[in-house]
Amino acid sequence: MTTATVTPPPLSSPEDGRSRRGSDFARLSRRIAEAGLLRRRPGYYTVRLTLVGLALVAGWTAFFTLGESWWQLAVAAFMGLVFGQLALAAHDLAHRQVFTGRRASEVGGRIVGNLGIGMSYGWWMNKHTRHHANPNHEELDPDVAPDILVWSQDQARAAKGLPGFIGRHQAALFFPLLTLEGFNLHVSSVRALREPHMKRRLLEGLLLFTHLVGYVAALFVVLPPGMAVAFLFLHQAVFGVYLGSIFAPNHKGMPTLTGDDRPDFLRRQVLTSRNVTGGWLTDIALGGLNYQIEHHLFPNMPSPHLRQAQVIVREYCAELGVGYHETGLVASWREALRHLHEVGAPLREERRSPAPS
Repeated sequence: MTTATVTPPPLSSPEDGRSRRGSDFARLSRRIAEAGLLRRRPGYYTVRLTLVGLALVAGWTAFFTLGESWWQLAVAAFMGLVFGQLALAAHDLAHRQVFTGRRASEVGGRIVGNLGIGMSYGWWMNKHTRHHANPNHEELDPDVAPDILVWSQDQARAAKGLPGFIGRHQAALFFPLLTLEGFNLHVSSVRALREPHMKRRLLEGLLLFTHLVGYVAALFVVLPPGMAVAFLFLHQAVFGVYLGSIFAPNHKGMPTLTGDDRPDFLRRQVLTSRNVTGGWLTDIALGGLNYQIEHHLFPNMPSPHLRQAQVIVREYCAELGVGYHETGLVASWREALRHLHEVGAPLREERRSPAPS
């Protein structure tokens, strides 16, 4: 796979030309609208949601049919992939790619997210909206806020305790840690019910409780304890690794912003995002998020239109001299892991430095 990139200008510079650059996105938006790429695709989403729903039914049918059998681990792995596809469907619903109206989008998002996979729609919406507004901004984007992992050398220098230990080896630990991401989504969703920003928290809580109780009850009623625990961990591990493999290539290792560093909307979205090249199988596996640049520019664009939009956006960025980065899936993981290793350097140097006498 190859990497196509145009050397980007600084994310912000004294000679911004704000009045001119402020219209760059408007001109691109007109081209996209004239191509008809913002139209809804009800037929596509009817088929897609039906197929994902059938896969979910097939998975649970296999689970109850097999009963006490170690073949259940194959079902667990399959269900991890199905939960990933459900999360991608919830993502499209939240961005109003499926329905124009807010109410229909919220109802669909809560059914798929809270009830289907045990992930709070309200929690995810709050977090993801802030990410879209300021991608890769270290103070404003929750996806690059320091936690267990650090995303910049400044964050690494401030890391102590467990984050400090993990930060030294985070490139090697990244994919193993993703096996816990499914559990993290469930825990974060429940904890978010206490947050003041949460709307319809009673409904959100009821749907989450229904999913979690039903899920755990099904495992321990149908399977003996040891097998149930094995199913639980494998299912959530595959789910977590799948989600992480989809989302990590999108921004990790791309330029980050700090403080008042805020270029115009087009450059803020394009220069901090990475596209993943591939064919129809990549489009299905990554749910269209392999066109991350186009998705960030037009978040309510139906995912089947993103491939066509890419041609327009890439050509337009070339006209402006704006960096447009795309690479293969494995190469995108490699770039993200290289970035994680580099930002952990201060922690490794700190460990090697002799203690003051």
